[in-house]
Amino acid sequence: MDTLRDAILRAATNRRAPLPRTGGLDAADVDGAARDVLDRMLVGLWEHGWLPVDVVEAVRRAAEPRAESVVVDAVARTLAGYRSLHPAWVEQAAAVDAVVWWDPAQPYLPQWAARHIEVLDEAVAVVVAALAALIPLPALPEIVPPPGSPLADVTHHHVDPKVLKRVRGLLAKAESTAFPEEAEALSAKAQELVTRHALERMPTEVATTASRRVWLDKRYFDGKAQIVHVVAEANRCRAVVYDLGFVALVGEELDLEIVELLSASLLVQATRAMVAAGDGARKGDESRSLAYRKSFLLSYAHRVGERLKAANEPPTDDDRLLPVLAERKRAVDQLFTTLFTRTVSKSTPIRSEAGWQAGRAAANRADLDVRRS
Repeated sequence: MDTLRDAILRAATNRRAPLPRTGGLDAADVDGAARDVLDRMLVGLWEHGWLPVDVVEAVRRAAEPRAESVVVDAVARTLAGYRSLHPAWVEQAAAVDAVVWWDPAQPYLPQWAARHIEVLDEAVAVVVAALAALIPLPALPEIVPPPGSPLADVTHHHVDPKVLKRVRGLLAKAESTAFPEEAEALSAKAQELVTRHALERMPTEVATTASRRVWLDKRYFDGKAQIVHVVAEANRCRAVVYDLGFVALVGEELDLEIVELLSASLLVQATRAMVAAGDGARKGDESRSLAYRKSFLLSYAHRVGERLKAANEPPTDDDRLLPVLAERKRAVDQLFTTLFTRTVSKSTPIRSEAGWQAGRAAANRADLDVRRS
């Protein structure tokens, strides 16, 4: 057992090391060794700030789909061993479909192999691939109490269901329309609605400052991350971009929910506008180049950020609201500096002037004065 564990770890940390062979070994022993190494790895990540969605997203980017499958199962298996879980862990496990589908009374790995029509050696190779993706992961700030922590009563603030329904309706229309001007006007209406909703609730609710992570597609990551960043700033949140593939957000819970909702829609709209800008272009034209599309998204984000910020300026004559806004900002800044002790500014070069101008035009077409809509 110890020798097989060592062989699995060697293969995961050294690509030149041979993959473990299971011939002549009892299936239960092979399963025990593979599960032990993988589960210990996950428990270590839980203790260093990682959450189920984070782990699955990281493996999805670095390994094949089968490796993601064994990691999702390991998430279900490890979390099942804790007596207490913060609700966020339950939500995250559900988000990645982590359920115990196998018979726990029988060795897991042979059941996984049968389900995927693989031999046991190949199943071990998949575990090795999963470990190879997990081992290099750095520690992350703890944003949710780890599994097994004592549960404390926490008041969660969410967008009112009626407001949420209206906002989702506006954003769905924005995503489905073929007219950029209409899409931006609808998005602006959604932003105005949630801003008014948040400001109206502020004086009567105790702030609950928290942090969330938004994972993004690898393609054109810098531009997409910048879109999330500007939406966060426009909604009283702060953001840090991780090259791992996500944006970390800090803000009041209600504002974080708004940021996730609006940025998801704007990402759809920005991507569609970017692709449309190259419609009809011939192969090799600049509008279909990587530099053009990256510049397009960065410019789109920059201009959308300007317009959202202008649309979200809080009233300057509300004596009841201004102290609340100031206190919320202090709370967000304090949590931000606690979680992220060292951050660096990063600039992204613009390599296509045409892409920059097209992106700005796409974000600038609509009249965002929604009072006239």
